[in-house]
Amino acid sequence: MAAGLPVRATTGRGGGWSIDPRTTLPPVRFTAQEAAALTVALAATGHGTPYAAAARTAAQKLAAVLPEPAATTARDLARRIVALPAPGTGPAGTGPAARTAVERALVERTVLRLRYADAAGRESERLVEPAGLLTAGGHWYLIAWCRTRRAGRGFRLDRITAADPTAEPAGHHDLAALLHGSAAAGARPPAALDAL
Repeated sequence: MAAGLPVRATTGRGGGWSIDPRTTLPPVRFTAQEAAALTVALAATGHGTPYAAAARTAAQKLAAVLPEPAATTARDLARRIVALPAPGTGPAGTGPAARTAVERALVERTVLRLRYADAAGRESERLVEPAGLLTAGGHWYLIAWCRTRRAGRGFRLDRITAADPTAEPAGHHDLAALLHGSAAAGARPPAALDAL
C-alpha cells in the first residue's frame, strides 16, 4: 500500500494479502539487444521531458530484473550515453507539478486547465482536451483541442506555466486530424511503437 499499489485481502483459510494482478505486468524476457534499445530510449527521456520520472523508475526496474550478460551490457551502455537537457527545461520551463498534470490528463483522458505564455510572453488561461504529444525542433508540445479557440492547438510544454487536471472526461480528438494543416501534418508515431 505504501508503494501506491492496490492490494486485496482474501479472508478465510489460505487467505492473505496480494497485489491486484490488474495493476502489474507479467514477466517479460528481453534479449541483450532489446535491453540495450530500452536503455537508450530511457536515457533519451531526460529531465524535463514528458514521463521522465516514470522512465527513471522503469530503468531502475529494468536494471533490477535483467539477467547476465544483458544487465552488464545495459549498465555499460547507460554509462556511455549523455543527453543535454532540451531547450526550455531549465528553471524557466514547465515545473514538475504542471508536467505531471499534463501527463496525468493524457493518460486519464481528462480536460486540463492550463496557463500558457505565448512566444511574446503573453499569458492566457485555456481549457483543453489533450490528444497527444509531439516532439519537434528540440521542444515537446501538448497537442489538444482548445475550448477557448474551438480548434486544435499545440502548446509548447516549456511555456505552460501552470496546469490543473479536472475530473471532466475529455472528448476523443484524432491526433492526425488536429495536426492537419500544421507544420506537423503527416507526423506519425515512431515505427518502434507500431506494435503497441
